[in-house]
Amino acid sequence: MIQLDGDSLTLKQVAGAIFSGDKVKISDEARVKVNQSRAIIDAIVKQGRSVYGVTTGFGKFSDTVISAKDAEKLQINLIRSHACAVGEPLPPDTVRTMLLLRANALAKGYSGITADALQLLIDMLNAGITPVIPSQGSLGASGDLAPLSHLALVLVGEGEARVQGERLSGSEALRRVGLKPIKLKAKEGLALINGTQAMTAIGVVAFLEADRLAALADGVAALTLEALRGITDVFAPDSHLARPYPEQRLVAGRILELLKGSSLTTAQGEIRTQDAYSLRCIPQVHGAVQQVLTYVREKLLIEINSATDNPLVFPDTGQVISGGNFHGQPIAFAMDFLGIGMAEIASISERRIERLVNPQLNDLPAFLSPDPGLQSGMMIAQYVAASLVSENKTLAHPSSVDSIPSSANQEDHVSMGATAARHAAIIVDNGYKVLAIEAICAAQAAEIRGADRLAPATRKLLHQIRSVVLPLTEDRSMSGDIERLARSMKTQDWGLEGGF
Repeated sequence: MIQLDGDSLTLKQVAGAIFSGDKVKISDEARVKVNQSRAIIDAIVKQGRSVYGVTTGFGKFSDTVISAKDAEKLQINLIRSHACAVGEPLPPDTVRTMLLLRANALAKGYSGITADALQLLIDMLNAGITPVIPSQGSLGASGDLAPLSHLALVLVGEGEARVQGERLSGSEALRRVGLKPIKLKAKEGLALINGTQAMTAIGVVAFLEADRLAALADGVAALTLEALRGITDVFAPDSHLARPYPEQRLVAGRILELLKGSSLTTAQGEIRTQDAYSLRCIPQVHGAVQQVLTYVREKLLIEINSATDNPLVFPDTGQVISGGNFHGQPIAFAMDFLGIGMAEIASISERRIERLVNPQLNDLPAFLSPDPGLQSGMMIAQYVAASLVSENKTLAHPSSVDSIPSSANQEDHVSMGATAARHAAIIVDNGYKVLAIEAICAAQAAEIRGADRLAPATRKLLHQIRSVVLPLTEDRSMSGDIERLARSMKTQDWGLEGGF
């Protein structure tokens, strides 16, 4: 059972809740803080004080005073009017992460929400209710208003949600699992939608998949090294102590460990003096990607334990402060950085694919074909990898450098963090497909060299690949093989997972 207190949620707990179905509850301490901040909101409404989003309109309407009798109507109007996102629905895992992260942010006790509304978020997560949330429409400042509004609609019995894969109205989804919708009270609509949980949820799922992809890339690169009779001297510790990035040393050590016992790798000068950069510089490139992951991990851990709505209620002092914690700039930068890092993992992988299939760069059969000329072998698989890498280059253009003013120029600088996160997620997905192509080519080449000559660790990796994709004995359509292997890499235990 994961206890939410708003301060100590870990990425491992997020993975447990989203991928393993671990149940979630609000800590007793958090419930006390939630009730205390709610009492302040109730007092504000009763006293008729002017507080943004409680007794005023929103955005450019912040100077419009709302009467106490309309305070609740204001909140439902907010949710309905802001639920105008478009595009394909976000994946269920991402939406479940949104539910978890929004609940954790509210559990900090700075949002003025009722304990009942927070509990319904938790109950929906535990019961498997997944709101249908279109993926496009957030500017990443003032929070992820549009996508979070679609989430909030389900709490009031509107919108749509999936239960056990069936798409239902929000009211029917709640009824199916024995839950009842709530009626929003003052400030609650704003508390539910003013935050960074859409971009952060997309980012967390993308990061978890990227962390795994980077670790798998080390393993597949080791198999490629054997298939190409690569030189192992470059991974020796002394070389990497001379440039003491810890992540570079980590990758070099991991490659050496994976290659221990191989009779296919070579020493400097045995066959050639130097390998190409895509082999020789694996620690430098993969290590730099590990640095990206370290940065992104740090920012996500802070963000998933932050209060990112507006205004914030401080029970200890009674203050209600209207600020800007909803601005997604930290996550926008982190997601752009993640996208760039993962684009490089795919880029160097594609260069290794080229070295595996190009007869001018190796002594293997041309394009690893069973019958070169009559059969094209892996020729077009490299085209596919090149296409995906090229697509990644366009997606890796930073979204965070863009901003378009909104709400009549009241909200005049936005982060585009949700766009950055969506692009990073696509880049990661493309990266799995490119790495799957490298794995297929490396396996084919390794078997040509002799699987019995592989290191024990890479022989095990070859067996894992072959459990999903059969050897190429004659030309066949490879798309199903690539998709299946990419999916297996993303979801199955390969023994090479990252350390988020």
